Order: sequence, then C-alpha cells, then structure tokens
Amino acid sequence: MEVVGLPEAKLDKVIERYEMLQAQMSAGGHGAEAFVKLSKEYAEIEPLVQAIQAWRRLRSEVADLLAMRDDRNADAEMRELAEVEWKQAQAALPELERQVKLMLLPKDEADEKNAILEVRAGTGGDEAALFARELFEMYRGYAAQQGWRFEVESIADTELGGFREAVATITGRNVFARLKFESGVHRVQRVPETEGSGRIHTSAATVAVLPEAEDVDIDINENDLRIDVYRSSGAGGQHVNTTDSAVRITHIPSGIVVAQQTERSQHKNKAKAMKLLRAKLYEAEREKRDSARSADRRGQVGSGDRSERIRTYNFPQGRVTDHRINLTLYKVEQVMTGEALDEIIGALIAEDQASRLAALNA
Repeated sequence: MEVVGLPEAKLDKVIERYEMLQAQMSAGGHGAEAFVKLSKEYAEIEPLVQAIQAWRRLRSEVADLLAMRDDRNADAEMRELAEVEWKQAQAALPELERQVKLMLLPKDEADEKNAILEVRAGTGGDEAALFARELFEMYRGYAAQQGWRFEVESIADTELGGFREAVATITGRNVFARLKFESGVHRVQRVPETEGSGRIHTSAATVAVLPEAEDVDIDINENDLRIDVYRSSGAGGQHVNTTDSAVRITHIPSGIVVAQQTERSQHKNKAKAMKLLRAKLYEAEREKRDSARSADRRGQVGSGDRSERIRTYNFPQGRVTDHRINLTLYKVEQVMTGEALDEIIGALIAEDQASRLAALNA
C-alpha cells in the first residue's frame, strides 16, 4: 500500500536490482572491468536501498503503534506510551519520505564531474573587467573552502588589473553539482574607483560553468577542426614570448572557437584548448538533450542561458540578490570572499530539488 505517496512498485524494483547486484558480485567469475562496473552501480544504489528500508521500517512501526494505541484491551499506560511514540514516529515519516523521493529523482550525469569556469567582462569597460576579476577570485575562495583544487588555465588581463576573460579548472567532489547554477550574467552596482563624481555605475560580467568532459563523453573528428597558431600577447599588446605558441581551435560544424596562450609550449596550449572545446561541445549536447526532454526547462532554476541576468551585487547597500529565487543577503563582502556564497548555492539547490519533487508528484 502507498501510505504517503511513494511508488511501491518502483521501490521494489530498486531493491530487486540491489539484490541482483549482490548475487552477481558474490558469484564471481567477472573480468576486472565488469566487476568495477557492478561495484560502482552497487555503491550508487546502496544509500537509496538503505533509505527505502528505513522508511518502510518506520512506516510499519507507525502502523503497529497506532494499533497498540487503539487497542481497548491493552493497559492504559501502554496505550499512552504508544501514542507518544506514534506521534514521534509519524512526525519523522515525511522527512524520510522526502529523502527517498530526492534519491529517486533522475540524476544529472554531469553532477559528479569537475568543472571549467569561464568569467568574461561584459558591459561597463574597465569596471566590468575589475568585477570579472573579483568574481574569479570569489570562486577561487569558494573552491578553497570546499577543499577543491582551483587551477588557472588562462587569463587575459587589462592594464588596470581587471580580467577581460579568465578560465580555470575546478577539481573535487561534486564540483559541477554545486556550481552549475552560477552560469549567467552577474551585475554589479557601485561607485568605481575611477569615478570622480561619486556616481553609482552598473556593470556586468558573464559566468559560464561547464562540466569537464572526458574523451568517452564526446567524440571529436580531427577533420572538423581548424587549428591556427600565433604569437602570444599580454595586456596592452605586449608579447609574452616570441614564438608562435598560442593556439586557436575552431570546431567548424558548431562554430565554437577556443584559444589558449598561457603556456610557452604550443603542445600544452593545444591540449588545454582541446579540453575547453570538449567541455563546450559536451555542454551543447547536454543542452540539446535537455531542451528535447523538458518542455518546461525555462521554468527551472538555472536554465543555463548565459544571457540571463541571475544576480546583482549592490555594494552601496551591501546586498546580493539572486533574481531566480528572490533571495537577498546583506553580506556582499562575505559573498565576494566566497565565505557566504554557499548560502546562495544551497538555496538554489534546494529550490531546484523542490521544483523537481513537485513535478514528480504532479
């Protein structure tokens, strides 16, 4: 019976699959690759099975305690105790049900992947470039707090110390799952250091968070690529070195262009450019699948549209507002150090889970 709305047939299938995996692993006779595959699926499914079993045990306990409470032949003191315990168990049941439902939601295959972070200055000239640098440093600080590795891939800076564009690879546990809602236009409102009259300016920077793709995720045909090499240059057009080590790769079918020039070796720049191209193609493929699969994708948190204004950082008022979930924190300095960024990210993840749970129950 489906007492509180969980699909019993689906839960039974999960447990059947778990038991089948157990039997297959115990039987042995598998090659190393097959055993690793079985072990991985077993490890992924085990927490869900444990949650289902805990929910079913508690549901059974609730039914037993209710029967005991309503048993007119039972001792009055026992019935009273049963009622207290029944209320406690009944109160705990919805949270266990919610945990099971969350675990049943379709998983984003990219959630466990590392991420490639791109920050680009938008409208606002030098002030936008300075803001882009601060955003890049915000994510560096957040990565450090999460225990992730933050590796700078390339930076195109300006004479005032801002970033026209900066790219980094962030490596660690569930990086993409936590950062994927950061893609979009970030807007800053403040008095620029270069502003003499004290007027508040509005500038913007664009953030893109891409799941890092492996060779097996995306197949790139070498014949689809145009590779150009040129001389690296830094801020103000000054040469970083005097060899043609910078690499620009154009993926002709999609029109995607990537470039790298931070390394002195042409070979290393090409490898970095290919990593970025692979991530962009993988993300484009994911977006295509999501669009086909979900007609209401625009209503979800983090549609992935990089032209969408997602957040405003207002320094005079000390506030940060995420427009997708109408969340405002009066902690702009703590957010910019990465310290309070997790409050926003946690709220975005919770909102996404809530909307997907609502769709599951619809």
